[in-house]
Amino acid sequence: MPAPRVLVTRPARDAAPWVRQLAERGIAAQALPLIEIVPEPMDGALLRARQRLGDYAVAMFVSGNAVDGFMEIKQAPAQLCPAPKAIETRAWSPGPGTTAALRRAGWPAERIDEPAPDAPQFDSESLWACVAPQLRPGLRVLIVRGGDADGAVAGRDWLAAQLAAGGAQVDQVVAYRRRPPLLDAAARARAAAAAADGSLWLFSSSEAIANLRQRLPHTGWQAARALVTHPRIGAAARAAGFGAVHESQPTLEAVAASIKSLA
Repeated sequence: MPAPRVLVTRPARDAAPWVRQLAERGIAAQALPLIEIVPEPMDGALLRARQRLGDYAVAMFVSGNAVDGFMEIKQAPAQLCPAPKAIETRAWSPGPGTTAALRRAGWPAERIDEPAPDAPQFDSESLWACVAPQLRPGLRVLIVRGGDADGAVAGRDWLAAQLAAGGAQVDQVVAYRRRPPLLDAAARARAAAAAADGSLWLFSSSEAIANLRQRLPHTGWQAARALVTHPRIGAAARAAGFGAVHESQPTLEAVAASIKSLA
């Protein structure tokens, strides 16, 4: 049997390459973004953090979107914001997507810390296992992350708590906002159909599941199937009522293999 049709729920910019690369592996995939990413303007707190980057021993980026928002050259003239290659700050990355964004932005590879390529998960816990030895009292760390629709810091604070418990000085700055998408009629119809037509929902964020439920509040998901890239996301899918929830490592190859195994 052919692999099931896959709905890629990542933000639009991230979903497009996943759809393309899955298609290259013989998997029919469509983008159905369930999170909208809106970059913060390069002013205020974000501009000040960028200008003071050299004051921090470490900048931790929660995602590729955090890197892109923080390092946006078009918004941040060189005379105001130094290039990363001129700074001794280390970059902490939770996974290969964030690392790729750092490399595109010009961050030297030798100053990037990330989990091993074969780590079971790409998340704060896996990153912490690699960088915890760097912790010392007074270590200055900047966490670059997303915010909610109003621009307030949003997301897990687990890593910040570990750092603070070890005596680090932690600042956080919002580089982009995450908000539910405005699904048009065609997207809503596609989502409703995929609740029962055998499609496979690919979730890389619990927030995407919450946004789906918000946009289709009266849809039942008992006949729907989900493939998730983290146990926390799996728990969210089960809580939403998905009838079948499968887990995969978050790499493209692992996800593709998992999809084909579900044919």
